[in-house]
Formats: sequence, C-alpha cells, structure tokens
Amino acid sequence: MDKKSVFQQRRKPLPSAGSLKWVLTVRKAVVYIFLSIGAFVSLVPFVWMIATSLKSLGEALTSRFFPTELHFENYVIAWERALFSRYFTNSVVITLITLAGSLLFSIFAAYAFARIEFPGRDAIFALLLSTMMIPAMVTIIPNFLTVTWLGRIGPIPWINNWPALTIPFMGSVFNVFMLRQFFAQVPDELYDATRIDGGGHLRFLLQIVLPLSKAPIMVITVLSFIGSWNALAWPILVTSTPEWRPISVGLMNFVSEAGQEFHLTMAGAFITIIPIVLIYFFTQKQFTESIARSGLKG
Repeated sequence: MDKKSVFQQRRKPLPSAGSLKWVLTVRKAVVYIFLSIGAFVSLVPFVWMIATSLKSLGEALTSRFFPTELHFENYVIAWERALFSRYFTNSVVITLITLAGSLLFSIFAAYAFARIEFPGRDAIFALLLSTMMIPAMVTIIPNFLTVTWLGRIGPIPWINNWPALTIPFMGSVFNVFMLRQFFAQVPDELYDATRIDGGGHLRFLLQIVLPLSKAPIMVITVLSFIGSWNALAWPILVTSTPEWRPISVGLMNFVSEAGQEFHLTMAGAFITIIPIVLIYFFTQKQFTESIARSGLKG
C-alpha cells in the first residue's frame, strides 16, 4: 500500500454543510433557552411588584400572585400619603446637581490622568483606584463628620440641606477610571492636529475627545443617576426633616405600628423606579455600545 492510499484512509471526512447548519441551529437554540430562562427569572420580581401594587391589603398578605380585582387607587393613595410630590421634586433636584458635578469633575480628572503628563500621575491614579476597595459603609462616619464640619465653617449649613446630599457623590472613582480608559484610546495624532491648528488641551477635550466619548459618558450618567436616585442610608443620616429627603425615604411612610402596607409599598416602589426604567430604555443602545467598544483597556 502506497503512502497516498494510507493518507486517504486516515483523513477524516469533512462535515457537510447541512450538519454544520444543524449544529449552529442547536447551539443558537440552547443560548436562546438560557437567555429566556434568565429573562424570566429577572422579570418575575418586577411583575410580582406590579401585581401586588394592584391588590387590596388582604390579598397582598396572601400568597396569591395576581389580584382578583385591580385597585389603581393604590397609586393615588401612595402618592398622597407618602408626600411623594415633595420627595419626587427633591430627588430630581438632588440627582441633577449630583449628575452635573459628577460629570464635570470626572471628565476633567479623567482627561488629566489620560492625556496630561505631570509628576506622580501614575502613583496618584493607583492610589485613587485603591480607594475602590474600601467598603462604602466604612466611609459613612468619616464623611458625616466632614460634612458636619464643613457646614459649621461654611456660609450655609450642609446637614438637612442639598450640599450634604450631593457634593460627597460628585467624585466617583469608577467614573474617572472608566473615562480615563476611554480617553487614553484617542489617537495622539488628533491631539497633534489640534496643536497645529492652534488649540490646546481644553479645545482638544471639548471638540475631539468628548464627541468621541458619548457612549461612556452616557454610561456614567446612567450609573450616577441610579446611584443618586436610589440613595437611602446617607439621606436618612444627614437629614431629619422632609424638606430635602429623597423619594426613596418616602417608602418608609408605609410602615406603621400595625405592620407594613405591602400594596401601598409596592405602588410607591413602582413610582420610584419609573424614571430609572425610562432612562435605561432610552439609553440602552449607548450603554451596551460603550461596554462592547471600550473593553476597559489601558
């Protein structure tokens, strides 16, 4: 037997186009099945919250999943009893101030770490990143003492006022890190072209870097919005009156000596998350695009 015949016997036949198509179809079906199961598991608590918000108090205390009669008046009662009109306005103001400050400081700090050479830049950035390993609960007492002291020496009090609810959250290490990683990927040739045209760092940032960084900026905007909107422990600590308390604190008004009114609590919770759902619905394309494109590469 010659070498050619031996090679032909040992060579495995290539799979046909029909079998490859069948394998890809099965693989895609398995992926869709797992994704469908994950989506179902994620949606069940959300659907249960909406269903409970439409129940009576008696049905809310039972194990029945869907209500026998829809009580849309629960939303009106929740809005009026929990002073949601005041708390909702407070949350909007607090969130907008926090977003403005967070974007301003994060963008300029990230650009400095990514594009400007100065002594100790890498060491300072590494020290900044190391603070992400500190649990948030550990920093509550130091932050409280700081805002109390600043309120005493400043022109306006910080406790029971908007500065204590906004300024401590304007410096986000994660936002600086994410933007810095994206800014560092902008080609140096674009900066050289800006310098030739007579511009500097500020012009390069405003006209070149920011338009190319819409996706990551949208991501940190959404994350900062969610964090500020859902804040609960810190607002309770630095406020004692409803004047500046956010909407998340209003949900505590449904807990009384007789117990928790679950139907009104779920109605209030649904009202609370509506802005978050709308924000993510209109920005999900930019959100996923940023994660896919940036990859958090240095």
